[in-house]
Amino acid sequence: MWRKIRTLLEMIKFEHTIFALPFAFMGAVLAARGIPEARTSLLILGAMVGARTAAMAFNRLVDLSFDAANPRTQNRPLVTGEVRPGETWAMILIASALFFFCAWRLNSLTLKLSPLALAILLAYSYTKRFTWLCHVFLGLAIGLSPLAGWIAVTGAFSWEPAILSLGVMFWVAGFDILYACLDEEFDRKVGLYSIPARFGRRRAFAISALFHSLAFGLFVLVGLLLSLGWIYYLGLTVTLGLFIAQRVVISPDDLSKMDLSFFTFNGAISVVMFLATVFSLIF
Repeated sequence: MWRKIRTLLEMIKFEHTIFALPFAFMGAVLAARGIPEARTSLLILGAMVGARTAAMAFNRLVDLSFDAANPRTQNRPLVTGEVRPGETWAMILIASALFFFCAWRLNSLTLKLSPLALAILLAYSYTKRFTWLCHVFLGLAIGLSPLAGWIAVTGAFSWEPAILSLGVMFWVAGFDILYACLDEEFDRKVGLYSIPARFGRRRAFAISALFHSLAFGLFVLVGLLLSLGWIYYLGLTVTLGLFIAQRVVISPDDLSKMDLSFFTFNGAISVVMFLATVFSLIF
């Protein structure tokens, strides 16, 4: 059983939850102007894990035929048969139930918005079939996390976390464009849409840089609007360094260190932003 659980978690890349989760808690911390109460924090954690698990498992099912044909993804558990489609559907249903339960227990607005949020997360899986803006749609799906964290605490909408969500959207879209460069030739061959497949690798790198510049500007704007202290801007300085480092270790001609650029640096960005926000509010 434990081996099956490990395989299921590997299938959905559970460790990549670190990309969105710190930003969800960043929105919650900003709303509470400090650490939210334990009950709220646990429900936010449950909702985020449930939503992402459902979305990733659904993505693996929807993309199964493409994953089987792509040399880069032929070892994924659904392709090899280590995980069956029925088990994946069960995972989706259980994770969705967890998401809706946590949304219900948080407040009425989170419950009302939860079907829309999950629909956006699931719809992403189809976007590569018809638009090269699929990266922006993924950014939208993950970018909802700070606004969701804010609403989980306050039960109300506000423009400040919406601006933060917009920044996260451009950040995610920017790094997803870089990662999509790995599948540039495959996407063209099978008729999938992506910015690298549409515009080529060099232009994709330039568009990614533009998106990350917009993200950084929006992160600065959030600090100004919410009167965050110097520690927040110190964190932004580190974040800027990580943005630059991503483009030092990979280039349009050399993607060999994509794992370092994609996983390590982006995970560090989300954690740094969260910690800088927390310490800015505490001190």
